Amino acid sequence: MQDFILREIKNADIETELNRIGFDKSYAHKAVSKFEYKNIKIYNLSPAQANILKQTALSVGCDCGTHREVITGKIENSNCILGGSVSEIRKVAEKLKFQPLGLKILGEKLLNETIQTLPQIVGILNITDNSFSDGGLYNDFENAKKHLLEMISDGADVIDIGAESTKPYSTAISAEEQLQKLLPVIDFAKDKAKISIDTRSALVAEECLKAGAHIINDVSGFDYDKKMADVIAKYNVPIIIQHSQGTPENMQNSPTYNDVMEEIFLALLEKINFAHSLNIKNIIVDPGIGFGKTRENNFEIIRRIEEFKSLGYPVMLGISRKSFLETQDDAYTAMFNALAIERNVDYIRVHNVKMHKNLLDLMSMFMVK
Repeated sequence: MQDFILREIKNADIETELNRIGFDKSYAHKAVSKFEYKNIKIYNLSPAQANILKQTALSVGCDCGTHREVITGKIENSNCILGGSVSEIRKVAEKLKFQPLGLKILGEKLLNETIQTLPQIVGILNITDNSFSDGGLYNDFENAKKHLLEMISDGADVIDIGAESTKPYSTAISAEEQLQKLLPVIDFAKDKAKISIDTRSALVAEECLKAGAHIINDVSGFDYDKKMADVIAKYNVPIIIQHSQGTPENMQNSPTYNDVMEEIFLALLEKINFAHSLNIKNIIVDPGIGFGKTRENNFEIIRRIEEFKSLGYPVMLGISRKSFLETQDDAYTAMFNALAIERNVDYIRVHNVKMHKNLLDLMSMFMVK
């Protein structure tokens, strides 16, 4: 009797594996999407929408879990879990474009879930004297200019400049003090790179935008300064909306979640909806590693970072040299960023730009086309 030998293939280059078994090489690159699988949670569908989604999924070989009462219509809405290969999910998305009840929009979002790209590198320039990693190194204007030019040369797509530390247990810095440091650097850098300003202050944000900055990175996600959203709407610039549980002064005092991913996801969704109410649409989301999170929370966020793509906006991850890694060695930052890159993160915020540019060059060999 034949002895069947089985080996599960996980995290492998499936195109290479197909070629090794003699698969048609001219078709192997197209077949890859049939062997990559996703499970996507979809929120708040009406029974009619959920039924159409389920039947569409089944028609192409996907599965779709819904509330048990969807078929009877006895509930107002249902969350759904759509599971299948990337190829099958793309087929579902295409079919939904021809369905009623707004499902065309759902189809477009599902297509976005299947696209994999390399992230942009956001280089960190702290012009503070108390940042957790490099406080004081670039507080001097000449040193700040030198480091900024180095990061641009090393391959940074964006330079994120901050004059206020928001590490755990830090205290706020006045808008005037921030601007005194920021404005000269912006004036020097504005024509050399895309500039993001790391600030919670609406006044700082507005003055920096006037001076030539391009993006605002609000680690409080509009919570610290209620005027911030108005400034973003006025100048129509990209905003990085980060999740924080608490403020820097208290955020690491026993942070607690019942379901960390669900709670962060829904909190960011609420902030996105608020932004939409002011016609703010150019959004990047950041789950806020280290901002009111336990070490275990941080690892789970990295492991499941791709889930935030379902919010419909680019996702940024900032883990560089943070305390949960228990080391300042940039190799550890790069290791975990590599995991995030595999999970399709859009921006990585880092201190060591050169190392991460090299990492992206290497990982481009492994991207699913």
